Amino acid sequence: MREWACVNGTLSPAEEAHVSVFDSGFMQGIGLFETMRAYHGHVFRLDQHIERLRASAGKLGWTVLPDREACRDNVSQVVHATGGEDARVRLTVTTGSLRAAAAETPELTTVATASQGARYPDECYTRGVTALVSECRQDVTDPTVGHKTLSYFARLAALRQAHARSAFEAIWFTPENYVAEACISNIFVVRDEQLLTPPLDTPVLPGITRATVMDLAVAEDIPTREARLTIHDLLGADEVFLTNSLMEIVPVVRVERQPIDTEKPGEVTRQLAIAYGKLIDKESGNA
Repeated sequence: MREWACVNGTLSPAEEAHVSVFDSGFMQGIGLFETMRAYHGHVFRLDQHIERLRASAGKLGWTVLPDREACRDNVSQVVHATGGEDARVRLTVTTGSLRAAAAETPELTTVATASQGARYPDECYTRGVTALVSECRQDVTDPTVGHKTLSYFARLAALRQAHARSAFEAIWFTPENYVAEACISNIFVVRDEQLLTPPLDTPVLPGITRATVMDLAVAEDIPTREARLTIHDLLGADEVFLTNSLMEIVPVVRVERQPIDTEKPGEVTRQLAIAYGKLIDKESGNA
């Protein structure tokens, strides 16, 4: 399966692409990324992903914001190279070479990559998954929280620990013991006929899929609100599910060894998954 990369507008097979060894992303982990899915050659919610990346760059104090058109062009090239197949797409932007730090206008490094196929195994959706409670804590004083930065080791380490225990994901809590999010996904709870999710100032990542699901819930007449959630809200939920751009909507049927309700994917989760699929078809021109 061939992977493609586009570095600052130059397309090549991924194995032939390169960036400077002095790049700030490599040397200092200074960079942001977006992971997206392309359906039928169309990247779902691309503009929203680019705007989130630019907003993070602004909040983190970057001198120069990523250029919208440069981001779109790099992504477009790699998606087109996949031949219009469904694909996993990643956009990465760093603050560029450290050797150019004194330049009046720093030149960012913009990289897009794409590879065919992105779907998780079917049983994740039909049977649901297990999530663990992470030992890590999500602290509002961490300046990287709420942003998809290249400083991602803690997330991946916690996720690897979950996988080592045969779990799909690990849920992070705040130091005050409120539910935050999972390692690479946002979390939702259905309880008392309401859809609940932690507020952005928990803090959590302003997920593109998170926002889409909340909009779909409103359209489906499902009462929806942000709320501070505890472990008791989680374990006592009627349904729990996770969202991100690659996994879409994945039902959680166990937290640790505790079953969630009937230990089967719930009706609200199914309803939203169907609505999400229809939206994808509509926006990708496949409806």
